[in-house]
Amino acid sequence: MSKVTRIAYSDDLTVSKYKQLEEIARRLGSLRSEVWQRFGSIQGVLTHHREARDRWLTQGRKFDVPARLWKETLRDVFKDIQAYREAAKVNVRAALQRRDFPTDEKKRLLGLLASDQWTQDNYLRRLMRRHYKHGHTQVRNQIILDPCCYKAFVDRGRAWIEVMSLEPRRRLAIPLSTNRPPSGTLRLILRGGRVEIHYAIEEEKVCSVRPSGNLVVGVDKGYSEVFTDSDGQRHGLGFGDLLTKESDGLKEKYQRRNKLSAIAEKKPHKRDHIRKFNLGREKLDERKRKHRGRVEGVIYQAVHEVVDKAQTIAAEDLSLALKSRSLGASQNRRLAGWVKGLMAWALYVVCRRRGASVCLVSCAYTSQMDSRYGVLLGTRKGDSFYCFDGVVLDADINAARNILARLKDPEIRLFMPYQQVKEVLQERTEQFTKRLRLSNQDSSCVSVPLGTEHQRRANHPSSIRNDRR
Repeated sequence: MSKVTRIAYSDDLTVSKYKQLEEIARRLGSLRSEVWQRFGSIQGVLTHHREARDRWLTQGRKFDVPARLWKETLRDVFKDIQAYREAAKVNVRAALQRRDFPTDEKKRLLGLLASDQWTQDNYLRRLMRRHYKHGHTQVRNQIILDPCCYKAFVDRGRAWIEVMSLEPRRRLAIPLSTNRPPSGTLRLILRGGRVEIHYAIEEEKVCSVRPSGNLVVGVDKGYSEVFTDSDGQRHGLGFGDLLTKESDGLKEKYQRRNKLSAIAEKKPHKRDHIRKFNLGREKLDERKRKHRGRVEGVIYQAVHEVVDKAQTIAAEDLSLALKSRSLGASQNRRLAGWVKGLMAWALYVVCRRRGASVCLVSCAYTSQMDSRYGVLLGTRKGDSFYCFDGVVLDADINAARNILARLKDPEIRLFMPYQQVKEVLQERTEQFTKRLRLSNQDSSCVSVPLGTEHQRRANHPSSIRNDRR
């Protein structure tokens, strides 16, 4: 079982203690910038944090902070750089899967990529340079503490931590708003006069690990609700209203802030007062934090509902940016707040904890297919899908069933380009149309009408809008 992050907050922290913590974080922030500048590129691929630490100790480098603090910060930054590099490898692996390399060559390239030997191959080097840019950081509000840098205890029903300060043999006592003392390596984040203490804890102690269901379902990620499964059940209702309300509220708030900013530029005698009391970030950041918490609550509850009934879940791979036509400024702004990445992460995490499995499939044209026959005949308009024979299906349920069917489709792979997916579907549509015409000609009963000549032309595969989804 892996670990999850929990956050504790300081309570009634004095101004003097907070300023001392700010000074420590500022000095460590300079170290973070230097490490990212030196090792955040291709030059730091095979460098270990201990090598940099030993080199600096030999040179007698001093960062005006206790040695334990800057060593732990150095290790943390190297972990961040490694995570950044591994994220770039995901895109490189997807690019390799899309290329028609021989099997042996593809295995060789993937092996070099996994062992961090990609610098020896020119093709991998070019791909990594495309996705792995030189990183930088401006973080000046974080302090990393190992178990020897602090002491946690409970006094009078309140948890406390004593952390190292800039003065030898003196520690800063920080009261917490909880009665559970943190443990392990701590990350202190300073925000607006308050300290956030991030620490890791075992999943089985705080998260649900009850068994999953035993069905196989497909889920379609939505905006008005979180998921719609192939059985017709919707999960996370009211999700779209929550996103829309916050997006519209932020629009009005930023409009007012822009007006005040313009006034501050035109009237220098009011500039300092406006920037200090009207253009701050504390309330805005707190609002965003609360909104993200509400969104996460709705998403995780919806995911648990899906896992309660399903052992295997087929879902779309929406990791790549989807290009589509503009829907207007307001609608585009609302869709920009769609947290599809958080939905995918929640689905992965909950399934891993509860013993279910997530199978990603290609999302190309899943919303434009008739789920009854698996062909590109029909048109989606809003929440309805109009079939070629006059039947009207729910668009989200239709897409979820197409996703479930694609789970066992041998011809459409996960990383197949959408142009090739379209070719496969067009060929199936043409074969289905021929069989349908022959059955209508040979049948003695009344044939199913295919609509008017205008509808037949509109539903022909060659006239379907070239959209990826």
